[in-house]
Amino acid sequence: MSSEGKPPRPPRARRSAGDKLRTALMVLSEHQGQVITHSEKAWASITFAGTRHSVALLFAGEEAVEAGERFVAALPEHEFAIPGQLVADAGIVEVEHRLSPSPRLVVQCDLLLLEDA
Repeated sequence: MSSEGKPPRPPRARRSAGDKLRTALMVLSEHQGQVITHSEKAWASITFAGTRHSVALLFAGEEAVEAGERFVAALPEHEFAIPGQLVADAGIVEVEHRLSPSPRLVVQCDLLLLEDA
């Protein structure tokens, strides 16, 4: 116990680059998308190190699908602001659109994050 009689606070968990990326994608998707898969693997070249991310987002419902369409249009040119990371490449790999039984859009995207020194 600390001197004030309170138990010590647990250390705050550090957010990974993947966590920060998912948060940035939620903002870009207008909080209408839901991450359904996210894989990450280390990537390096002679001069850079980072991670390659493959993310699938689900947009369910008419409003969400409209937000998803805006997401698809915006992602490749979007300027991300992720502390400690530079998004070197972001692209849409696949888009699956369904109208029945209810509107839904599944977007698969790949992103390359480089460690910003």
